[in-house]
Amino acid sequence: MTAQRYPVPAQRFRCETEVKRSRFITTVAATDSMAQARDFIRTIQQEFADANHNCWACVIGTPGPTSQTAMSDDGEPHGAAGKPMLTALQHSGLGDVTVVVSRYFGGTRLGKGGMARAYSDAVLAALDSVTISEKITYYALQITFDYALFEVIQRLFDAYEIVVDQQHFATRVTLSLRLPIEHASSFCTHMTDLCHGKITIDPPPTAMSPLDNP
Repeated sequence: MTAQRYPVPAQRFRCETEVKRSRFITTVAATDSMAQARDFIRTIQQEFADANHNCWACVIGTPGPTSQTAMSDDGEPHGAAGKPMLTALQHSGLGDVTVVVSRYFGGTRLGKGGMARAYSDAVLAALDSVTISEKITYYALQITFDYALFEVIQRLFDAYEIVVDQQHFATRVTLSLRLPIEHASSFCTHMTDLCHGKITIDPPPTAMSPLDNP
């Protein structure tokens, strides 16, 4: 099972750089789908509707070559804005990230090379200061077992990074849990062995699927 754990922006972040009196206002946000990225881009375009350009780039999914990407020069010369911005994102190690650079022209032309550096540097400045968090894809399950095993099982929760959502105590103990999906298979095997098969796991490991959880 492929691990789904990678760094993403913890919150929206903004910074400003200036090159030859042109202002570059960079806004970064976590976006876990192309639809969410488009909504974020539209919001920034509306906020900076008077900017000369609102160029953008995004990486959706895990960092690396399998990510879904998109970019826009928004009227700047082809390849002078969106491409260097996207390159900066792809080398950042972040996933699920969108960046918009709103430019206010300062009266001095930068040339295509200077423009590409300015947009790249604007993104790098923002990425250097943005707060990072870890995105984890969780698996949800419910386990039911005898009271005698409760403390033994509890001691394993830290090792498997388990979050307990609900507890129910009746003739047996029932716990509703979430844990990182990369731990799910080994946890279920460990529980079955520990309880000598006297545990109910729902859904069973053979029916595993990710739980959408930021």
